[in-house]
Amino acid sequence: MMFERNSIFIGIVLLSVLLCNNSALATTYTVGDALGWKFNVAGWENGKNFKAGDTLVFKYNPGSHNVVVVDKSSYDSCSVPSNAKTFTSGNDQITLAKGPNYLICGFPGHCGNGMKITANAA
Repeated sequence: MMFERNSIFIGIVLLSVLLCNNSALATTYTVGDALGWKFNVAGWENGKNFKAGDTLVFKYNPGSHNVVVVDKSSYDSCSVPSNAKTFTSGNDQITLAKGPNYLICGFPGHCGNGMKITANAA
């Protein structure tokens, strides 16, 4: 009987902690908001407080764009390394790692026309 009461109490405490700690839950962001992943989206990420584990959703026409995960050097030069992870579905979901996450469109000329973001995750 005592074990049963302790188990119920522990369960209630854990549930309360989970329900009250919404800040620990990951957030999902649609890149570019209603406009989606498009030219001149650079800067959309400014002012957002990303956390490791948050998800970025990239919505775009898959025949016209893609999303490539790159390093800072490739981000700055708008170049796609041969081993870069590339997403092509048009509804890509990318989970942020801690630190800077560099993402560009790998189609020629697109990154240079503002299809790139840096999401810094705490």
